[in-house]
Amino acid sequence: MPNSLNPLEQIARRWQPSAAFVRRAALATVVMAVIIVVTGGAVRLSESGLGCETWPKCTSESLTPTADMGIHGLIEFGNRLLTYVLCAVVGLFIIAARARAPRRRSLTRLGWAQFWLVMSNAVIGGITVLTGLNPYIVSSHFLAATALLTVAVLSWIRASEGDDKPRDLVARPVRQLSWLLVLATAALTLIGTVVTGAGPHAGDARKVHRIPLDWQEITQLHVDFVYIVVGLSVALWFTLRAVKAPAAPRRLVLELFACLAFQGVIGYVQYFLHLPELIVGIHMFGSTLVWICVLRVFLSLRGRGPLPAVPAPAGEQAPAEAPEAATAV
Repeated sequence: MPNSLNPLEQIARRWQPSAAFVRRAALATVVMAVIIVVTGGAVRLSESGLGCETWPKCTSESLTPTADMGIHGLIEFGNRLLTYVLCAVVGLFIIAARARAPRRRSLTRLGWAQFWLVMSNAVIGGITVLTGLNPYIVSSHFLAATALLTVAVLSWIRASEGDDKPRDLVARPVRQLSWLLVLATAALTLIGTVVTGAGPHAGDARKVHRIPLDWQEITQLHVDFVYIVVGLSVALWFTLRAVKAPAAPRRLVLELFACLAFQGVIGYVQYFLHLPELIVGIHMFGSTLVWICVLRVFLSLRGRGPLPAVPAPAGEQAPAEAPEAATAV
């Protein structure tokens, strides 16, 4: 009986989104995940980390910032409100993925994984405030946001391909090289969070506990891993050319080169200008682009077949998908 159906099932019976709509909804989650990372960095760089002095309220008596809290309260509270926008975008993707026929449980699971990552990161954000911007909690806050971005990118790619068993498009050693690239980039990101926790931008104008390490030495380690990532990217590109890999992965590696070059320039500029807030914020944005490019390169080296065909009513021919829908990213 229709009344016994859950809300998602009822929507699925009344609405059939196109494959392109599902892909756009998935891409929207990627965009929002990037925005969350950048705005979270803006909170820290503007010294607004404790703009709202408690959580989940902004003050012990008010849910919203008060006039005497100034711009810092507005920035911190505005970042909190973005969580609701992110939830709405993730919710749209879950609904679209669930309503699309044939039902793909892998996509809806990825959508729900994003939702729970958003919820967990909101809790970590609250703990960050309640612990007075403990640098280790701040670092875990950023890593949780990166995990959300990872799942969002995977959802975007999966929305463009089928559900066949993954099939390598290149030889296993080439796939292993791409694994090394992913691991090195993940290590680069992790070390970057340590630089954040030890560096001068604590997130608040008051004295805040920092990770007891020399941030300049950690920065040098961060730079060393940049060279490793660049070297692995160059090695992967030449290897893909040598084995005559499909054009898509080679193009994506060139896009990765562009992101790494942009990030490298910004990194040196911020270092020689003694970490101006705006440049550090741009560097954080660049880090999300590099991670997205690395994930796309890695996922482009395997295929999962075309998108499942839409089931046709009895006696009718199934409608053909647009060519774009069947192209794996």
